[in-house]
Amino acid sequence: MTSPSGTRPLTASVTARYAAGSLGTGGFATLPGLVLAIYLTDTLGVAAIWVSVIIGVAKVWDVIIDPLIGGRSDRSLALTGSRRRFMLLGGLLLPVFFILTFAALPGLGPVASGVWVLVAFVLAATAFSLFQVPYIALPAELVTDYDARTRLLSARVVVLTLAILLFGAGGPELVKAFGGPTHGGYFWMSVVAGVLLGVGMIVATTSAPRSLPSAPPARSSFAAHYRDGVEALRGSRPFRNLLGTFLLQALATGMMLAGAAYIAKWVLRDDSGTTYLFLALIAPALVCAPLWSLIARRTGKEWAFGLASVLYGLAALSLVLLVWVPGPWLYGPVALAGAAYAGMQTLPMAMLPDVITDDARRNGPGRAGIFGGVWTAGETTGMALGAVLLTLLLAATGYQESVAGAVVDQSATALTGIVLSFSIVPAVMIGLSLWTLARYPLRRADFVTDTADAAADQEGTR
Repeated sequence: MTSPSGTRPLTASVTARYAAGSLGTGGFATLPGLVLAIYLTDTLGVAAIWVSVIIGVAKVWDVIIDPLIGGRSDRSLALTGSRRRFMLLGGLLLPVFFILTFAALPGLGPVASGVWVLVAFVLAATAFSLFQVPYIALPAELVTDYDARTRLLSARVVVLTLAILLFGAGGPELVKAFGGPTHGGYFWMSVVAGVLLGVGMIVATTSAPRSLPSAPPARSSFAAHYRDGVEALRGSRPFRNLLGTFLLQALATGMMLAGAAYIAKWVLRDDSGTTYLFLALIAPALVCAPLWSLIARRTGKEWAFGLASVLYGLAALSLVLLVWVPGPWLYGPVALAGAAYAGMQTLPMAMLPDVITDDARRNGPGRAGIFGGVWTAGETTGMALGAVLLTLLLAATGYQESVAGAVVDQSATALTGIVLSFSIVPAVMIGLSLWTLARYPLRRADFVTDTADAAADQEGTR
């Protein structure tokens, strides 16, 4: 199959439209991770242990469907010449199911409310995967140049960090504006946020390139798509190393993201603390996202990625001091983590198209969707398991759930559990990720020749 992108240059218009998708992906990754657990425990009265089950089941579903969507996306590309159909469907459905997730009716009770959230969140996760899986595959088709991919993904990460700021800081403020942490407050927050999610995704749909349809592959069974995903992992050492690194880091960042609301409420004792935490995280990230692109051009993507990871791990580790010295000093380490987080998002996403290109060179094109499906399954699983680990740690340390309006207090052990989930445990995950990153084999030299050959082919066709 002919690549949709060929060797065409990357334009500002395509870059902007592609990056707009991160308004949706960043928002959906941020807002449920930030407020879903505390919405369940402190508004709906669901016990922490059952919150871990609800979130875990939804993400197991992600692991099941993402490789399937990836295979179907590859087939759709062959049949129609574009991945737009799947992306558009996801962009239209996600706002609906996202709103339903936060629309549990007052008076249902904890059990019925938990089931409501589980069903709605599974449907929202399905819609998200319909968009995210083909979206992840696009950079390999939009541009072939090694450094241009970093520029494309840097623009995406700028929008991603803006989305984290918008949804992470704005989401809790919307809840407060619509009546506080009540059923109505969360519902109207979800309405406003859901519309913004959909807009970003639909704009990004227009960036998907079109090409002439090719002979479609033979129709595959569900099991065949999973076998393809396993084969992608088994057949590509760079993919295994990169995905393992990113999954461990998603686990760390997901745990810290879900823990931020608990840190603000119970450690800082500040209702506005969640907003300030996100401001401290995102302001440095916005500044540093282009900086990581420059560092990568000088040192290589993998070295810059390692540096960003070390800085993030050190920042997380220092936050354990909150056990003994709670206070606003934590905004300093959080700002350092924000600067590092920009690199931890830009660089692996810029390395994934290199992995797909390497696989296409060795095994032939046509598997970008499979790679995107497995990658999305790993990313969402890591983020969700971060929230699951948080709730399990809260349950183990005696965290007391409550319904909206009830007054409870937390034990010293529970407060220690909240801090550990925001510091040492994420730092350990980052340390493990450096071991897998050290085994990533691809370097700039592996792609310079390919880029030069592509440019020569383009010149020869003029």
